[in-house]
Amino acid sequence: MNTTPSEVEVSQKSLRKSVAAGSIGVLVHWFDWAIYAYLAGTIAFVFFPQQDKTAALLAVFAVFAISFGVRPIGALIFGALGDRLGRKRTLSVVILAMAASTLMLGLLPSYNTIGIWAPVLLILARMVQGLAAGGEFGSAAAFLAEYSPTKRRGFGVSWIEVGSLLGFLLASLTVVLLNTLLTTDSLHAWGWRIPFILTAPLGVIGFYIRNKIEDTPEFRSLAELESISKSPIKEVFTRNWKQLLQTSGIEIMMQVAFYIVLVYLLTYQEEVLGWTASSAALLSTVASITAIILVPIFGSMSDRYGRKPLLIGSAALLVIFSYPLFAIMQSGTPWAGMVSTVGLGIILAIILGVHAVTAAELFPTRTRQSGLSIAYSVVAAIFAGTVPYVLTWGIAATGNTMLPAIYLILIGVVGLGTMMTIKETKGIDLLRDDIAAAEAMKASSINVKKPLLPVDNG
Repeated sequence: MNTTPSEVEVSQKSLRKSVAAGSIGVLVHWFDWAIYAYLAGTIAFVFFPQQDKTAALLAVFAVFAISFGVRPIGALIFGALGDRLGRKRTLSVVILAMAASTLMLGLLPSYNTIGIWAPVLLILARMVQGLAAGGEFGSAAAFLAEYSPTKRRGFGVSWIEVGSLLGFLLASLTVVLLNTLLTTDSLHAWGWRIPFILTAPLGVIGFYIRNKIEDTPEFRSLAELESISKSPIKEVFTRNWKQLLQTSGIEIMMQVAFYIVLVYLLTYQEEVLGWTASSAALLSTVASITAIILVPIFGSMSDRYGRKPLLIGSAALLVIFSYPLFAIMQSGTPWAGMVSTVGLGIILAIILGVHAVTAAELFPTRTRQSGLSIAYSVVAAIFAGTVPYVLTWGIAATGNTMLPAIYLILIGVVGLGTMMTIKETKGIDLLRDDIAAAEAMKASSINVKKPLLPVDNG
């Protein structure tokens, strides 16, 4: 049947809404996370005693790691809810939780005001944010993968990372403005609160957008098939364990690279290389802009050439170029800083453009959100959340300022090994495995959970 122009227009409008809905929560999430990392020195001054500045900075990064530690709990909660109730509901809940916890952090009293309760409340706020973050990636990746046209799925899903990079860009620009317009005393006294408080209206806007969208065609089809999983978490570990391990390997490469290049690198350039805060933030801004431009391009390239060539290529680039780029960075000239930071940003952009769609295509629709959420969050807790702490401690203990490069080489090897086990997923039918499973269940007279939401066939 031919598609009328009005139908095409509605479809395009729906797709634009889905991209906005999937991306805005990721933007809010990473804006908060980046601001926390970029203002690590200020937060250490505000919330911890200053007898030992290195200990205070390590304490800030320890809180950073703790918030990652609770992500797997959020993944179990929101992953299961998304696979049972639909992507829309979890998308709406997690953005409200993230915005509320970020606002709470921006309003907290300092250590000088309430003593030990300041870091305790800081930890509580970060734990709530971590729980919500545990459900954000899986919800958004499943949602965009299931809404995107098959031939443009890589491009569509890549907008998740455009959202995350926009969050980092806004964060780095905010830090530049704060450092430019405020004195150190003003920043410590009240200026640091501004970006955290500004997250609240962004969260409200995101909730409004997400609350207006319709659930994905694949999830509605799953409901029509009466094939919604009764125990998606159990299924992930019993039927999709291979996909879980493969996704974890991809996410180790993505997340460690992400946190070194866009989170830790700013602290590294300030504390280890002795650059000014404004110079480091400006370079981070340039790297973010570069990646924002390139991520959709690489996502689109994966629709044409496949997911595997790009991920294998990016892993190889990490192995080959990480050490030389950090060596160039240590020369200390503005030119060296720009070349090395942008070079790392380009490699990261390749990974960001392809990792989410590849992981989403590995899982069946029945367990897609649970599988994505669990793999992403466990990797974040073990590997990503500990990056700033491990590297800060490692450089202080050994004096080896090339440790970040060595870390990137190791995760490049992990990425190469993982991609050798994965078949090309470009262009697959996301419901293929679910239809086969539904037919097998009906044939064997196995009871399947009824849909929990009314299905809109209109």
